Amino acid sequence: QVQLVESGGGLVQPGGSLTLSCAASGITFSAYDMAWYRQAPGKLRDLVAVVKTNGYTNYVDSAKGRFTISRDNTKNTLTLLMSDLKPEDTAQYYCNAASNVLRRNYWGQGTQVTVSS
Repeated sequence: QVQLVESGGGLVQPGGSLTLSCAASGITFSAYDMAWYRQAPGKLRDLVAVVKTNGYTNYVDSAKGRFTISRDNTKNTLTLLMSDLKPEDTAQYYCNAASNVLRRNYWGQGTQVTVSS
């Protein structure tokens, strides 16, 4: 059974930092591109950052310079370091594992990030 379990969300003031983690099980973690998405109320789920199987990373423009995505293939863990958080970063954040080769796509249940004073 595949599980992606996010943790680390919470309430933080503008300018603050949070670290999100995603623990994966039931998949060959190193074979999947891993990503963080977010969805604000009334909006579509959007890609925030991705780290591919070869280590390549990419970010949405609003996250560049503030967020850092990383993966640990020995611990099957995905991390998103978020700094200088803004109210517009408020959303439910989801972990995603995707493999075009295996034709598999999995989602976690999400973790809420709220940026407010």
